[in-house]
Amino acid sequence: MAFLTAAQIEQVDDRKYEDVDVEEWGGTVRVVGLSGTDRDAYEAAFVDAKGKPAAQRLRNVRAKLLVKCLVDESFERLFTDDKAKALGEKNGAVVDRLFDVARRLSGIGQGSVEEGKGDSESDPSDSSTSG
Repeated sequence: MAFLTAAQIEQVDDRKYEDVDVEEWGGTVRVVGLSGTDRDAYEAAFVDAKGKPAAQRLRNVRAKLLVKCLVDESFERLFTDDKAKALGEKNGAVVDRLFDVARRLSGIGQGSVEEGKGDSESDPSDSSTSG
């Protein structure tokens, strides 16, 4: 068995992507999985200082992932983070379908978002206003 070197690992482009036809939008979009760093930042954005899910931050969770994962053919992001609200106002079925692809490609478990939503909705003491 040959062991990889750090240089070999660094050179590998291992991020997965999927081109998805979106009939409702009249074309195809490319969805790319998050890098490890981006995934950590995405997940950290939804918890408070105590590590508990923050209800305010879970709003528009699907679009917040999609703005990070929708890219053009050169793998440049289509949206900046501040466009999540606008993207979240698109057809909910489309957003949900694309979210499922982005979540799967990024290795984010389906239950993690739903569990966080359930936990945070039962915590009315969260006073966070970011989101």
